[in-house]
Amino acid sequence: MMKQVAIIGVGNMGGGMAKCLLSKGYHVHVIDVDVAKTEALAKLGGVVHGDASSLPDDCSVVIICVVDSVQVEAVLPIISASKTSSRTVILCPTIAPEDVERSCASLAASGLQAIDAPMSGGPARAENGTMTLMVACSSALFAKHQALLHDLSNHVFHISERVGDGARMKLCNNLLAGINLAGAAEVLALAEHMGLDAHKALAVMQSGSAQSWIGQDRMSRALVGDYAPRAHMTLLAKDTKLALAMAAKAGVDCPVGLPASEAFTDAASQGYADLDDGALFEFFRKQ
Repeated sequence: MMKQVAIIGVGNMGGGMAKCLLSKGYHVHVIDVDVAKTEALAKLGGVVHGDASSLPDDCSVVIICVVDSVQVEAVLPIISASKTSSRTVILCPTIAPEDVERSCASLAASGLQAIDAPMSGGPARAENGTMTLMVACSSALFAKHQALLHDLSNHVFHISERVGDGARMKLCNNLLAGINLAGAAEVLALAEHMGLDAHKALAVMQSGSAQSWIGQDRMSRALVGDYAPRAHMTLLAKDTKLALAMAAKAGVDCPVGLPASEAFTDAASQGYADLDDGALFEFFRKQ
């Protein structure tokens, strides 16, 4: 029997995941408020639904891949109303650990199981199955869905059995990603301002001690003026802010992370919100 999986939220990452699973023979049900996104996946074999209430009973896994906690809270009641008690919900958005814990508790109260599994790597890696998944759930639940998790990602980390730890790990990851990207954008803008060839500067940095994956990925596009959003500026503004709030709650200061976070927030407020986060280079250029 063809494996059944539903994905709620098929934007950049969710859409990549849907394509990945479709290419591996899954029967993928897709839900999104953007009709263009679901129609594109329907052409590849995806089955479109208006919401989770019409999912078939044998669809045993629902992946939530929306943007924030508000959207998660909007879809949870419909999923929880399902009579399919054996269903597992995989939470992939980058949200606060306490929001993950609350969502998982709500699902458990409805008899559903939940996996905390934020992701990292961008839409291309989501589509080809090479993104990173940070998973927090019981060992038994992890084992039950290990095949699916590894079909989605060849970098699956079982962080712990405590839901919320996936979110904690993701926020640590994204704070460092924000620091690395802000540093790369600022320094390339500096190199250019001093009359250096920015393309050569990036090549030097990526071959030496300054190398970072996100710096290479974003700045290689920024240098040719490609700011089409793979990850909107607002996402790292949100994620780094969440990471700093998490750190503050733990009593930890982040003196390097704070200005990096502020850079994304400032850029988003000054007209770059709908562009790729690599447009931070353009933002620094104009300072």
